Amino acid sequence: MLEKYPTLSYALDNSRFQDIDTQINTDINNGFPGAGLIIVKDNKIIKQTVYGYSHKYDDNGILNHTFDTMQMDTMFDLASNTKMYATVYATMHLLSLGKIDLMYTIDNYLPQFKNHSQIPKVINLLRHDAGYPPDIDVYKYGAIDKYPQIRDIIANIKPERPIGGTPIYSDIDFILLGMIIEAIIKEPLDAYVETNIYKSLGLSHTLYNPLSKGFNKSDFAATEVHGNTRGGSVLFTGIRTTPICGEVHDEKTYYGLGGVAGHAGLFSNLHNMAVLTQIMLNNGGYGNHQFWRPEIQKLFTTPNQLDSSFGLGWRRYGDKTQWFTKYASSQAIGHSGWTGTVTIIDPAYNLAIILLTNKKHSEYIDGAFVGDSFATGKYATIIELIYKNLVV
Repeated sequence: MLEKYPTLSYALDNSRFQDIDTQINTDINNGFPGAGLIIVKDNKIIKQTVYGYSHKYDDNGILNHTFDTMQMDTMFDLASNTKMYATVYATMHLLSLGKIDLMYTIDNYLPQFKNHSQIPKVINLLRHDAGYPPDIDVYKYGAIDKYPQIRDIIANIKPERPIGGTPIYSDIDFILLGMIIEAIIKEPLDAYVETNIYKSLGLSHTLYNPLSKGFNKSDFAATEVHGNTRGGSVLFTGIRTTPICGEVHDEKTYYGLGGVAGHAGLFSNLHNMAVLTQIMLNNGGYGNHQFWRPEIQKLFTTPNQLDSSFGLGWRRYGDKTQWFTKYASSQAIGHSGWTGTVTIIDPAYNLAIILLTNKKHSEYIDGAFVGDSFATGKYATIIELIYKNLVV
């Protein structure tokens, strides 16, 4: 059968990216934990390299004498990249099937919101202009054995700003989107995306709750060294205190949503992410699979009139997304993740950049993770070098 959409092949040319290797390796030598980088250009993987270490600390949070090196198939906690490659992908797929209406108010799918005085539409959640607060302070709920389900908490949260105003990035918007998808498909979000998107493409390393699905901790890049304690500054009964590895870091997802949420919880590796970004470069398809129509993708990637750094879920090149750098085209879209992951898809150059790091696998000192201070952890320097090597 002839392929309808381009698939990836390899044309590795690592010699042209020595300045990138030098920068990342310098950071590794100075204490940055580890990273993986894959670059897709014109439907070909032109660079795929891993750096540093997946684990540097033992179960007591003590620096090991020997470190576990990063591997090509090491899996990373994608954090908020979940929003794109699980929730937005599922939403675009459902829209192509006529199973979701973005102009419906959310109570059409979640009846518990019918009595709210202000009810946003599905599209408001995607725009991040539903008016909900950016986050929930999970720590104030105390002991985990008394911790209420996040879904119950959110059902009682009211918009704190007018619906439809300037976008303000919110995890709550995407938790609600995940709940809406589950209400439509009548199954968990992870089952839907893993069956209908990832497994159909043979992406066996992209999934939620991987430790319960056949993987081991050694397959992953570890995140925070002292659990969710921020170096011991946050404590409550049942909190994780040892290095997090193969479990979602995000507190809302881990403690309140069973590891599966619309805003966080997805794990993946370099090659699987390259395939997922290629779907966007192909306007909705890969090989013989079509997941959504090009006009749906255009809708989701069109800039918000009040803040062009937002699309529908997707972040776009703009003042608030400086990790795209000035070299990205006006068509560039992508997302970042708190744990140290960033993806850029730039159709103008038929280019995708996936930089996966475990920058939070570092000491927490004076209110900050050491890994955040390195150029690799800030993304922009690496991304700028990639553009300079390819299109400038």
